[in-house]
Amino acid sequence: MRQLVLASTIALGLAAGTVHAARLNMAAASNVGPLNPHLYSPNQMYGQAMVYESLVKYVEGGKIVPWLAESWQISADGKTYTFKLRKGVKFTDGTPFDANAVKKNVDAVLANRARHGWLDLISQIDRAEVIDASTVSFVLKNQYYPFLQDMALVRPLRFISPASIPASGNTAEGIKAPIGTGPWQVSEMRMGEFDLFKRNDNYWGKKPSYKEIMFKVLPDPNSRALALESGQVDLVYGDGLLSPDAFNRFSKMPGRFAAASSQPLKTRMLAMNSKRFPTDDLAVRKALEHAVNKDAITKNVLYGIEKRADTVYASSVPYANIGLKPYAYNPAESERLLEAAGWKLQAGQKVRSKEGKLLEMDLCFVGNDGKDKAIAEVIQADLAKVGVKINLIGEESSAKSAREKDGSFHLIFNGTWGPPYEPHSFTASMRKPSHADYQAQSGLPMKAEIDKKITEVLLTTNEAKRAEMWRWILTTLHEQAVYLPISYTTLNAVSNSKKVGNVTFGQTANEIPFETMQPK
Repeated sequence: MRQLVLASTIALGLAAGTVHAARLNMAAASNVGPLNPHLYSPNQMYGQAMVYESLVKYVEGGKIVPWLAESWQISADGKTYTFKLRKGVKFTDGTPFDANAVKKNVDAVLANRARHGWLDLISQIDRAEVIDASTVSFVLKNQYYPFLQDMALVRPLRFISPASIPASGNTAEGIKAPIGTGPWQVSEMRMGEFDLFKRNDNYWGKKPSYKEIMFKVLPDPNSRALALESGQVDLVYGDGLLSPDAFNRFSKMPGRFAAASSQPLKTRMLAMNSKRFPTDDLAVRKALEHAVNKDAITKNVLYGIEKRADTVYASSVPYANIGLKPYAYNPAESERLLEAAGWKLQAGQKVRSKEGKLLEMDLCFVGNDGKDKAIAEVIQADLAKVGVKINLIGEESSAKSAREKDGSFHLIFNGTWGPPYEPHSFTASMRKPSHADYQAQSGLPMKAEIDKKITEVLLTTNEAKRAEMWRWILTTLHEQAVYLPISYTTLNAVSNSKKVGNVTFGQTANEIPFETMQPK
């Protein structure tokens, strides 16, 4: 990515030793990326959410409220959504936010439908129509019940200034500059060093108290903890940016630091590859389910901050409260299943074997994720007790992402996406080879039927039928032991209590509520 420096950078005083009372210094695992609102990695979602906005917003209680749109109407057949846009909103380059800007963005997204195959909304939108300067319609091919929820997502239907869209109209080729309507705008990016955002003082909504947000790129949890303790950063916010030990240590220093955790937002789990030996054997996958002591993980590794997960979705997720029986921690049952499947532990050996092959598999995770690394080490020890050898592979997020797409894993850390993605969007993505879920399920004998049911459940207008199909989908995935749920994930925040006030958490995992934070 080319370095971006806006003209205003010089005025910000980035020289060493300059004091910025209204600057919030944060730790980040990597740069935010080019911040193309219509694309994915290496764009960081929190950065995209700072710059770009949606027509509607997901708020507390699962409600969808107006945002860049003031209101909307739904046609009698449920296939046309007409939005009245908020008047007076401008992009940070001064370009008006109007119906033409919306249509130009939507057209750019629809031109790359295959790129967005994980999200059924994009395949269901036939076109966007300009009614007048402040009115735009979305015409769908079919009724699609999660339409408004999907419109609230961080990507891809957020809006960049038409002036930043290339002449071809194809944002998949890149953008000229990250120009949105949001409360923040990019000031400077230096690869491997930092990303600096400044407040949009012409923002139409509530303006943040901070004038600048500096994200300092720190490669591992230890360096982030040291930077926080030394005062180089004021806040570490997110999942896995600090090791559980470090978070626990900071939580015991209330005079210096404020430590907090969000409500459970997602499910942390392992995806188990049903197509790759030896996890292609259902008995092996069920044995792994019984061998991992999740209570010990949540207590000793996560310090009780995250609760044990027994199913892919928490019972609070719509359609997920269906009474699925958990795989209880039972090493004896794990050993029984392995023995019955022909995996024997020979005298003097620590690893089971079958027909001359060891019961050995790789567990992949992002190496600089403090939580996942610690959990992986416990899982490795648990599985060793029942004769399973686990090779830990910690690597960069891009390398892990590549494994998810090509299926080069046995076990891989995975997670649901939290509201407003659940259950529909995350489940829908299971049909596409862009995430670990597709590869994990690809060896299942009923994979085609699972995909067919997912397609049908998103389009049905019959509530009873919808609930029945969700029950079948979630029960089948559970019984096939494709996933090993570990915990219900929280976001963690540790702040310098003398510098930062009112650190709170949003309703989604990917948006940071800077508007609540106050400099001291």
